[in-house]
Amino acid sequence: MLKGTLMAPSTPDQPAANKWIIAGTVMFGAFMAVMDISVVNVALPHMMGTFGQSLSAITWVATSYSIAEIIMVSMAGWWSTLLGRKRLYLLSFALFTIGSILCGTAHTFTQMMIYRAIQGIGGGSLIPISQAIMREVFPHEQQGIAMALYGMGVVLAPATGPILGGWLTDHYGWSAIFFINVPVSLAGMAMTAIFLRDPPYLRRGVKSIDWGGIGLLAVALTGLQVVMERGQEKDWFNSSFIIWATILTVAAVAALVVWELKARHPIINLRLLKNTPLSLGCCMGIILSIGLFGTTFILPQFTQDLLGYDAFESGLILSPRAFALLAAMPVAGLLYRHVNAKVLILFGFSLVLWSYWDLAHLSLQVGFWNLVPLLIIMGIGMPFMFVTISTVSLSTIGRHDMTEASSLYTLARRIGGNVGYALMATLVARGVQVHRSALAAHASQYNPAFNDFIAGATRMFEHQGMSALQAGQAALALLNRMINQHATMMAYNGAAFALGILFIITIPLIFMLPRSGTLRANPAKTMH
Repeated sequence: MLKGTLMAPSTPDQPAANKWIIAGTVMFGAFMAVMDISVVNVALPHMMGTFGQSLSAITWVATSYSIAEIIMVSMAGWWSTLLGRKRLYLLSFALFTIGSILCGTAHTFTQMMIYRAIQGIGGGSLIPISQAIMREVFPHEQQGIAMALYGMGVVLAPATGPILGGWLTDHYGWSAIFFINVPVSLAGMAMTAIFLRDPPYLRRGVKSIDWGGIGLLAVALTGLQVVMERGQEKDWFNSSFIIWATILTVAAVAALVVWELKARHPIINLRLLKNTPLSLGCCMGIILSIGLFGTTFILPQFTQDLLGYDAFESGLILSPRAFALLAAMPVAGLLYRHVNAKVLILFGFSLVLWSYWDLAHLSLQVGFWNLVPLLIIMGIGMPFMFVTISTVSLSTIGRHDMTEASSLYTLARRIGGNVGYALMATLVARGVQVHRSALAAHASQYNPAFNDFIAGATRMFEHQGMSALQAGQAALALLNRMINQHATMMAYNGAAFALGILFIITIPLIFMLPRSGTLRANPAKTMH
């Protein structure tokens, strides 16, 4: 474990002429692995018909991938030590590609869940290894640029997934979202084989296998994923299943922490969290991911529920944010060298809070072009948080521990993403119930406004040729639909407001970060 302030090397470990090629190479894997988390979501309704499953059951197509991926994210450092990083990266890429092909050819629901798990096992290691390699091939003065390039992959991918998935599903069927991975993955594997190499300082080989850690990690992360995915559907702690799953998860996490801190060769190196920038970065990474994935969830749902958009159009609603992210990423990376990290993060927080404030005040009259400005503001702000926090988090980690530290940071962000989905689904569902009850309380014959509305609506329907009885029923149905629409709109507003509050209470963590001048490490020296 690193202690104190250490100086950075003056040159990167890879030749300077190759760093851009290497960056492009590893981004193939990171982008594909992250995109496949969200690309499948818009195709789930189509899969329901193919496999004859309910909406509740078909979501296991996404859950099986997430569980397998998040376990492999955590174990990437250990597997890298065991097999060698380049070999692990190639094997993971190959497994991801095979899993993609199998998913596209699945004929039964059981096959699809198994194949998605295979795909997730392959994709999980690609994300933290990509980040670790990016950190190593760029010199210290270009670390901001390195994380900006990395961010273009892992931050744009969730925004791109619903757009690409919706278009492919509408035009070529759901299997196309898996087959499209194959040519990109093959190109990434070829570039990996040609351009990547394992630096000599990486630890190789393990003296013993941490079977206890592997078992506890699998139970803890699987339990967490199941609770997050199924909590709202099962009505959270009103369900005995969720209660027992939560107890099992908490017990497994506690046992895992104790076990791994005592293990000589842990499957997940929790000792690295003694590093202050890394631990703070993981905490803020969780919040950042709740916001990123939370809005990725609620915006398409909002446009489908209230604006009548189809799958492709609802995915396309995120495109302004994606373009703004793409434009702001390199700017944030360049400014990291010249502006205090805390200032950059606070600037990003301010813009994102501004966008959440606008999201919290939308109305039923909103259209696509009303959403564009706030999405652009959000897209500009997020890179200043993501790039800076990613860079700061790993700035005092030695080269020997970079893959393991990247795994911890990636794990934190993935957990944040899962919490974001679960939190938004719960807030919207509960918000609809609360606001509907409040609005329906005013639908009373003792309310003059209610009587006036029903009378006016009844006359309108009578003019359209309905009988008095039919017109009265149609007027009540119209009122019920309006109440539902307004309750849903208010629930989405409340969810956006909650995200803003979450970001505000995280601001004190920014001021706990070390000063920019102390954020340097000596990759050649690592203390355990």
